[in-house]
Amino acid sequence: MLRVRRRSPVFYQNVWGFAFAVPALLLLIVFSVYPVLNALYIGFTSWSLSGTPEFIGLDNYITMFVRDPEFLRSLRTTAIYAVGLNPIMWAIALALALLFNQEMRMRGVFRTIFFTPVVVSWVVASMVWYLIFHRSFGLNAHIMRFFGQPGIKLLEDSQYALLAIIVLSLWKSMGYYMVLFLAGLQNISRVFYEAADVDGANSWQRFWHITLPLLMPATLFVMVISIINSFQVFTPIYLLTRGGPHGATRVLPMLIYENAFLFLKMGYASAMAMILFVILMALTLLQLRVFRSDVG
Repeated sequence: MLRVRRRSPVFYQNVWGFAFAVPALLLLIVFSVYPVLNALYIGFTSWSLSGTPEFIGLDNYITMFVRDPEFLRSLRTTAIYAVGLNPIMWAIALALALLFNQEMRMRGVFRTIFFTPVVVSWVVASMVWYLIFHRSFGLNAHIMRFFGQPGIKLLEDSQYALLAIIVLSLWKSMGYYMVLFLAGLQNISRVFYEAADVDGANSWQRFWHITLPLLMPATLFVMVISIINSFQVFTPIYLLTRGGPHGATRVLPMLIYENAFLFLKMGYASAMAMILFVILMALTLLQLRVFRSDVG
């Protein structure tokens, strides 16, 4: 008689585990992997959302870097926005996390106040700040009128428009990164600080030699996520400036939107989206490589 080989319990656990993972894998493939691969293909074609995409090779990429100065300008604007926003946001978020990690009265209330903008949608936040920025009836107008001056054209002047978007993004996002830093701080054992107190270390020495090194995993996560988000900014610019005035706030996602849905150049827009994807991937890998030793 043939003996039937019985499967081990581990085998059945693995089968059930894979079965439960299949729906998530299908969602990942359908809504993440396939769109990226499809956009990669469309980037090599000329397609106006109707008809069949026409394969044109690298022409879209050559046009971007050789014949389209608006692409390079939008890339520079995106970089200026990211550089102008992120270091300030990191510093403020870390300072708030350090402050609210201390024992103080109404600490939970203050944490909630600073985190509230995070749960407000970008549309609502943009409309609120439109009322603040408006030079005729906004808070800006009332403050300048108090000093006997006309309101500043914060959204209509190319010198101030991108700065206004940075201020809005700072208010909207810093609470999220504050919470991430706060979670990292609360994972640092008090034993290290007690030992530093015994050695006579002052506050700056404790921060520099204990807090910053042990906070590096949270710091790396904050840096990666914030840079990715800053290169994908779209909603406040679309609602407040539409990329103006004179292209001063036309970041790369805004240019991709215009080419895809206004000019119906889906192939060209997909090629730009691939460039944005490569830039974000390169920046992420660079940060992981630079801070790998500190995190590990």
